[in-house]
Amino acid sequence: MTSSSIPHVALLIETSRSHGRGLLNGIRQFIAENEEWSVFLMPRSLDSQIPDWLSRWKGDGILSRTTSQEMADAITASGIPTVELRSTKLKHAFPFLGIDNRAMGRLVAEHFLERGIRHFGVYEIGIEVYFEERRDNYIQTIQQAGYEVSVFSAAEDSEAPREWEKHQEQMANWVRGLPKPVGIMACTDQLGFWLLDACDRAGISVPDEVAVVGVENDEILCMMARPPLSSVAFNSARIGYEAAALLSRLMQGEPVPEEPFMIDPLGIVTRQSSDVVAVDDPELAMALRFIRENACRGIQVGDILKQVPLSRTALERQMKAAIGRSPKAEILRNQLERAKELLVSTELSLAQISERVGFRHAQHFSTIFKEKLGETPGSYRSKMH
Repeated sequence: MTSSSIPHVALLIETSRSHGRGLLNGIRQFIAENEEWSVFLMPRSLDSQIPDWLSRWKGDGILSRTTSQEMADAITASGIPTVELRSTKLKHAFPFLGIDNRAMGRLVAEHFLERGIRHFGVYEIGIEVYFEERRDNYIQTIQQAGYEVSVFSAAEDSEAPREWEKHQEQMANWVRGLPKPVGIMACTDQLGFWLLDACDRAGISVPDEVAVVGVENDEILCMMARPPLSSVAFNSARIGYEAAALLSRLMQGEPVPEEPFMIDPLGIVTRQSSDVVAVDDPELAMALRFIRENACRGIQVGDILKQVPLSRTALERQMKAAIGRSPKAEILRNQLERAKELLVSTELSLAQISERVGFRHAQHFSTIFKEKLGETPGSYRSKMH
C-alpha cells in the first residue's frame, strides 16, 4: 500500500447509467461499514478516456468498468490490484465480479411464458459477451418450452444506430411480420426504448400485440418509454459492495480468485410494456384487459361480470384454465405489480401507495404484500434501491 495507512482507490465506473450509480452506492456502503478509503471518482460515461495520471499513479487498488483494450492494457501496466465489473471480450487477467447475465434470459422467457405468450422474438446486439449470454439463455429457455424465437440484430458495432430512421423502419417491418401476440426481449433498455418506438410507428398495440422487456432497469429510459418499459433489475448495490470487499482482500495480499463471482439479478420490474396475459378467447381477453386497466380502482369480480357476457362460474372456470388464477387472484396480482412499480420508481409513502393500488388501509396492504411476495413493502423498496 501507499505510505499512508488509508488505501488509495480509483473508481473507473460510469456515472451516466443507473447500473454504474448502483455500483457506487454499494461501494460507498462497504467503505462506510468497513474501512476508510481515499477515493478518486469523477463523472464518467462508458466511453470516457483513461485518466492521464494512471501510468504514474502509485495507488493501491482499482475498481473498473473497462471499455477498451487500451484501457485494459493501461490498468494492467500499472500493476495495481484491480477488480473488473464489466464482463467483456477484452484481454486482461483481472478478476471479474458482476451480474449473472445467463439468468436474465431465463427470467424474461419465464415472464412471457407465464403470461400465455407463445410467439417470441429477441432484439440483440453482439458486441459484448454479456449481450450474447442474455440472448442465448433466452432462446434456449424458449426452445426448451417447445417454441422458436425470431431474432432482429442491431447490425452495428455499438448500441447507437448510424442511420436512425432507416433502423427504426427496418425494425418496424420486422415487428409487423411477427405472429401476434408476441413477447420480445430487448438485450438492453436502450434497445427496448427503440423497440417500443418502432411499435408505435407501426401502429402495433403494446402490450396486447407485442409485449417487451428490457434489461438493466434504467429508470429514465424505462419511464420515458411509451408505454413504460418492463425491465430486468440488476442487484447493482450488492455487486458494488462485494467488489469493494474483494478489492480490499487483494490490497491486503490475498490471492486473485480463479473463478468469476456472479450475482443473480433481482428480478423483473413489470411495467405496462409487458403487463398482459395472452389468451385466444375474446371474452376472456376483454375480462383480463378490464382487470389490467381497473384493478387499482378497487374493483370486485362483480364489476368484471358487468363488462363481459359470462356467468360468474364460467368466468372463474375459463380464467383458471387459461392463466391458472381466479379473477380475484388476477386483480390482486395486478395491484401488487403496480405497488412494486411505485415502490421502486417513486418516493410515495406506503399509505399513499396502498391507496393508489386500491387498498383502504396501509396495514392490510402490507400484510397482503408480505403474504404473497415473502417480504414487506419497505424491504422490497430497500432491496430494489
